[in-house]
Amino acid sequence: MAAATTCSWTPHTQWSPVPLPPFPNNVPTHTLLVIDYDRIKAGNPEEIERLWTAATMLGVWYLKNHGIDEEAWGMFDMAAETMDLPLDEKMKYEQGDEGLAFGYKAIGAYTVDTAGTKDPVQFINVAKDDALLWPAQARCSYPSTMNATVIPFVEKSLWLPNGTLLKKHPQYEHSGGEAWCTFSPPHRFSQSLLNNHLSGLQVFLPGVETWQYVKPIPGHAICNLGDAMSILSGGILRSNLHRVETKARSTASLSYFFARPANSVVLCALTEDSIQITEAVRRTSDPSLFDMGVTAIEWEMRHRKNQRMNNRKVMGPRPGFACRGTEHTDPVKIEAY
Repeated sequence: MAAATTCSWTPHTQWSPVPLPPFPNNVPTHTLLVIDYDRIKAGNPEEIERLWTAATMLGVWYLKNHGIDEEAWGMFDMAAETMDLPLDEKMKYEQGDEGLAFGYKAIGAYTVDTAGTKDPVQFINVAKDDALLWPAQARCSYPSTMNATVIPFVEKSLWLPNGTLLKKHPQYEHSGGEAWCTFSPPHRFSQSLLNNHLSGLQVFLPGVETWQYVKPIPGHAICNLGDAMSILSGGILRSNLHRVETKARSTASLSYFFARPANSVVLCALTEDSIQITEAVRRTSDPSLFDMGVTAIEWEMRHRKNQRMNNRKVMGPRPGFACRGTEHTDPVKIEAY
């Protein structure tokens, strides 16, 4: 997907430099549909229908046969080397408190609840659109390739004209797209490919009162739609709250990609392009949920600013889960990290 997906995957064990510990069998887990990327590329109608079911029922699924295990371990290696650097070196690239996405975030720089609990995470974000791109192919192309493969099937199911979603996510326009290497919670805004080999990934699903783990399967990605895709589709596509719980393990090592809308895209349901989306918005109790009135970059920066610990003094308490989306999830029922 393009507007809002998080994909986290566990590489095949043959690429692991060390044996991976077993996943605990005494924690609540949720079973997801497994989607075959090779069959999607081949246009298999049954597999496309299963993908649509996963995207509209839960917004979370496994993806196999993606072909990027070796690259995933390269991301883990880069993340480990970066996080091992002295703190003063990493702080030279600190994100700051103005809502910028790219750079380093130290442990405790974010809040996770209205009480001001500090987060247990450090991560480094690398922008998709470097100011000085050299060479032309400076990185792997599979995130955009995967988007271009899947999006046409989503557009058809939403009754959108061909190319509508791709125009919202042009590869060479500035956006919040990034590679993210972390040791804890994932974000939620757009599409990402998330590599996860010591999983603490949890989802908070409709009708369930507790967080549930998503078990990592070797060679499988875990894909999670975020808020932007839900907004653009008028709620037809689902976006579920997710986090990475660090209590079950000493660390949770994660690497992933986001493919977000271009910075200038206004976040609102594509009602002018699809009768199906128009009807979905009409049926909702609050149509304003699907018209943010801001651009993608404004929306993202607002949420990041709300998370920053230093901004509590000026802006007051903000619920941390308002930035771990979905946008309008009731915080009352959700425990802090």
